[in-house]
Parts: sequence; C-alpha cells; structure tokens
Amino acid sequence: MTSSYTLTCVNNSSLEGRFVVFQKPPGIPNVSVLGWFARSAHPGTQVTFRWTTDYCFVWSETGVVKPGISFDAWQIVPADPMSANSIQLTQDAYAATYFMPPTDAGPPGSLRIVQAGNVIPHRTAVGIGMSGSATLVMQAMPNMISVFTPKPAYWVAFGNYFTGQILHLEDMTGAVEVPYPAGLTSRTATLGPEKTFTVT
Repeated sequence: MTSSYTLTCVNNSSLEGRFVVFQKPPGIPNVSVLGWFARSAHPGTQVTFRWTTDYCFVWSETGVVKPGISFDAWQIVPADPMSANSIQLTQDAYAATYFMPPTDAGPPGSLRIVQAGNVIPHRTAVGIGMSGSATLVMQAMPNMISVFTPKPAYWVAFGNYFTGQILHLEDMTGAVEVPYPAGLTSRTATLGPEKTFTVT
C-alpha cells in the first residue's frame, strides 16, 4: 500500500537558488544519489513537493556515472518490492537497450535489476525511483545483478542543484534529514537567515 507525503520548503534567507530533495541509500555500495525533486525559490517564497511511495525501475544512457552529470530516464517501469521486484536490462537485435517485463523473482522487500551479458559497459545507468522520478542509480555492467533495498530517508538542501543531477554528497553543506514518524505525512523545512534549516 502506498502513502502520500508533502514537504513545504520556505526560503527565509537572502539566498537565491533551488531546494533539492533526495534520498540517501541505506548502506548500498557503489550507488549514486540523484536530485529527486528540485525547484527554485526566491527569498521570501516557498515551494511544496508532493510524492507517493510508488516505486519504479529506471535506466538511462548516461555514459560513465559520476557526480554532476544528469540522469534523464529513458524508461520507467512500475515496481513493487513484494511482487514485481525483479527486472532484466538487455538489448535487442539493433543494440537498443530496454527493460524486459518485471517478475517476482527477486528477494521479498528488495528491487533487483539483472543486467544481461549484452549490456555495453560504461554506457548505461540503472536504478530505482519513487513517484515516477529516479532516486538512486548505479553503473550498468554485463552479467551483473544490482539489488536495492528501499528504506527511504528523505533529505533536503539548498543551492545550485537540479532534478536528475548525480549529487556529490561529500561536497554538500547544510543538508538536513526530514523524518516522517508514523502517522505524519506533511513537514515543513525552513531555510533561515543564518542559512540553516529548521524542520517542523
């Protein structure tokens, strides 16, 4: 069963830029974090992000996955950690990349992407998303299986970020986690004059 959430971001600072919402991976190696949602907010204004906890599989021809590049999904396929939780990335006779239909072959509670032997190294990125937008990706390689265990932790930052950007978390300053305790589906993150966040 999916849930709906909102996050209102208020810019009470003197800065111009964009709020970016992202999800940190729960201990998955070699995973890149994307700017999940991003919107500009002039000083004195606010923006609201809305999403549901519907998962999906994604892939894109990104080249080598590294911070700063943009991930724009070429295919989005609905996923469910408890049923349609495994999918294969392959190519057709014309070397066109695509996802096969998902199955329930993956371990319950996880999302699995099987990369066929004909996947070209360092050309494609695969990953998962939520609410129709990619959140976490990794480099696709031939004969590799990527397993994601969705345990979303929501974070927000402010700066020069955009949706689909592969973030360099080590260089981000001022980002804060926005928890949603049981029963709470709406939060507000306020960027204050001191350029720090307050979450209510």
